[in-house]
Amino acid sequence: QVQVVESGGGLVQAGGSLRLSCAASGSAWSIMAWYRQVPGKAREYVALIGADGTADYEDSVKGRFTISSDNTKNIMYLQMNNLKPEDTAVYYCKARDTMWIEYWGQGTQVTVSS
Repeated sequence: QVQVVESGGGLVQAGGSLRLSCAASGSAWSIMAWYRQVPGKAREYVALIGADGTADYEDSVKGRFTISSDNTKNIMYLQMNNLKPEDTAVYYCKARDTMWIEYWGQGTQVTVSS
């Protein structure tokens, strides 16, 4: 059974840091990614990492966020530094398996106060 579970969200002041985790079990993953969503807006892409470790970032988080993974444990991380109030959102993990089927987690809230 596939499970995708995020953790690590919380409340932090602007300029602070948080590390999100995503544990994805039940399959082999080709890509894992982070998205975020604020109420009333579409879910937006944040970053992804391939099984080979190749990473990509949305422009607004480049230089502040770092994505990484532990493939032995099927866990992905998002280290978020120098957080800004506009980073406030629910952060979702998406995992794509080798058959191109995608699974989403339930999300974790990140709130950055000014």
